[in-house]
Amino acid sequence: MSLLRRRRRGGQDEPERAADAEERKPEHRRAEKKWSCLDNCCWFIGCVCVTWWVLLFLYNLMPSSFPQYVTEAITGPLPDPPGLKLRKEGLTAKHPVVFVPGIVTAGLELWEGHQCAQGLFRKRLWGGTFGSVYKRPLCWEEHMSLDNETGLDPPGVRVRPVTGLVAADYFAPGYIVWAVLIENLAQIGYEEKTMYMASYDWRLSFQNTEVRDQSLSRIKSNIELMVSTNGGNKAVIIPHSMGVLYFLHFMKWVEAPAPMGGDGGPDWCAKHIKAVMNIGGPLLGVPKAVSGLFSAEAKDIAVARAIAPGVLDQDLFHIQTLQHLMRMTRTWDSTMSMIPKGGDTIWGDLDSSPEDDYIPSKRRQNATYEAKDGSSEPEPKQKRKRRHYGRIISFGKDIAEAESSEIDRVNFQGAVKGRNVANTTCVDVWTEYHEMGFGGIKAVVEYKAYTAGDLVDLLSFVAPKMMARGSAHFSYGIADDLDDPKYLHYKYWSNPLETRLPNAPDMEIFSMYGVGIPTERAYVYTEAPWAECNIPFRIDTSAGDEEEDV
Repeated sequence: MSLLRRRRRGGQDEPERAADAEERKPEHRRAEKKWSCLDNCCWFIGCVCVTWWVLLFLYNLMPSSFPQYVTEAITGPLPDPPGLKLRKEGLTAKHPVVFVPGIVTAGLELWEGHQCAQGLFRKRLWGGTFGSVYKRPLCWEEHMSLDNETGLDPPGVRVRPVTGLVAADYFAPGYIVWAVLIENLAQIGYEEKTMYMASYDWRLSFQNTEVRDQSLSRIKSNIELMVSTNGGNKAVIIPHSMGVLYFLHFMKWVEAPAPMGGDGGPDWCAKHIKAVMNIGGPLLGVPKAVSGLFSAEAKDIAVARAIAPGVLDQDLFHIQTLQHLMRMTRTWDSTMSMIPKGGDTIWGDLDSSPEDDYIPSKRRQNATYEAKDGSSEPEPKQKRKRRHYGRIISFGKDIAEAESSEIDRVNFQGAVKGRNVANTTCVDVWTEYHEMGFGGIKAVVEYKAYTAGDLVDLLSFVAPKMMARGSAHFSYGIADDLDDPKYLHYKYWSNPLETRLPNAPDMEIFSMYGVGIPTERAYVYTEAPWAECNIPFRIDTSAGDEEEDV
């Protein structure tokens, strides 16, 4: 009887269980199909990471010659590098070589700093990976700035140049400066005892590199040592960019008597230097230095602002990037060495300049003309408005193109300056513009056009502290009489228009420049929309036309 009851109960229970199972199945199915956006993101990130690590692992396993093998398979055998060609021709190391880096290309490292720079002892603040910039930008700016009164170290800060060939072989990973030249010289037998990187703190005025670091004395001693240990073979000097001006200063310094000079005597260069090979030297200055000092920008920064105005104009990260950049760079006295020299005589005036008849174009200049039918004279393809490149700074495109008789200028030098009450909170980022007041800013705009002869006065008006230091170390004129004793002062030594070359008849000088490369020559400015802590002037990127690269 009990067995029968159990069977009946079982028979009744089985359908119920089956029904319960059927009811539960959709829930399981629904649970299995549920998938969140977060899961998709996690899977995607996981796949990317795994793929990256696998590729990195395979890359490390790949033979170092594999990339060259693939390249040669596609393009054919690569030509020999210059060093290997010279070695096959039988050339070997003879004259010791000295490299003189230019502005910003040599590394700087921290030797003493404030609390915010803890852990950065002997780490590069300039060059390398620039890791300190990303992590602590305001601390970095504080340590890269010099004292605005003395042009030397601020209290409690010591930043010094990196020594050795590594100081300027690479500016940053993948950004080559001297590395390729060093490698090719090594292929014909050069090594560290026959190559010397004359690294110096490129932020300082040239004479102050000797005052603080004895950099000029180190160059003198190292050249003398290399010449004496290489069988008396004279040195070959290879300066680049601002290094050309720095070495010109050195050649006068080494001849001059102490204490101002190195006391090497008038024949030191003749005894120790075989040749000087200048690469891209700004011997007469560059307009780009003016735009950097005037508004902390050049063409590249101005274009970046036009593409992404929120980053620089609206201070997206509340760092006031350009303002801090201006405050820092205006303490670097070396930048004033590249202000255009020779005034209107060299660079042109309001009416004309040596470049006015040149048509800058991405195409070759001779391709911009077509000959008339039946005429031997070429004619331009299209008329273009004349640009007056002697006006290095013009406020407005119409001023850049107008005839000088149409420009009504008001002298800015007599304008009354005054601190803007609204800008008293901007002292930390406003530099010297907050001292000018609206009256001073308006006076700069109303002068309308500035030639090379006006630039020193302009910069003295907008940055008097900077130019007070600069005028003590650099000069920008043309000598009337080089026999005048005043030209024995070091402030004239880096200006080729106000100093003589060394008395070394056998010393060769080569000056190498790029040809057909678009170069910044003149700028059209506009008055920036007023904002608290803003830089009042900016380059007008809309002023250029499609055919020009200015």
